[in-house]
Amino acid sequence: MEKFVKEVLISEEEIREKTKELGQQISKDYEGKDILLLCILKGGIMFMTELSKHIDVPVEFDFMVVSSYGNELKSSGEVKIIKDLDQSIKDKHVLIVEDIIDTGLTLNYLCDYLKGRGPASIKICTLLDKPEGRENPIEVDYIGYSIPNKFVVGYGLDFEEYYRNVPYIFVPNPEEDPRKRGSK
Repeated sequence: MEKFVKEVLISEEEIREKTKELGQQISKDYEGKDILLLCILKGGIMFMTELSKHIDVPVEFDFMVVSSYGNELKSSGEVKIIKDLDQSIKDKHVLIVEDIIDTGLTLNYLCDYLKGRGPASIKICTLLDKPEGRENPIEVDYIGYSIPNKFVVGYGLDFEEYYRNVPYIFVPNPEEDPRKRGSK
């Protein structure tokens, strides 16, 4: 695995501290309100789980699977809702929790889609933001880290569905993928 990690971008400790800081800010901003944390799967699950531990107002969870990537490293440009919400968001304060915002295509589509369901508010919280990759303007309310326009893996982000469990964010060296050496 050592050769596969070309560069550690954000350490586990840095993620933990930033997530705590974001949770405290969200708690302050939503004081006196309930929040529906809407996790965008699969990548957002680790971030949402940790973030929710640091939010001091009542929260509900719901999940969606929305994709514009498939198994590619670059967005296909077509957004697909693979799993929709399990509950109504009418009159609820929705906080979309994302692992990373790149082109903005998926989040723009998702926000428009959700607005039609009558929420009290919709805000966005992302662990990672790649402003250089932005093709569609999107207002992000809470950003953990702005990162360079590099392909990153770990802490929920995958490389061909693997390595989501790595507790830090790194730039991979695909030629050194341990799975290619028979260690599946």
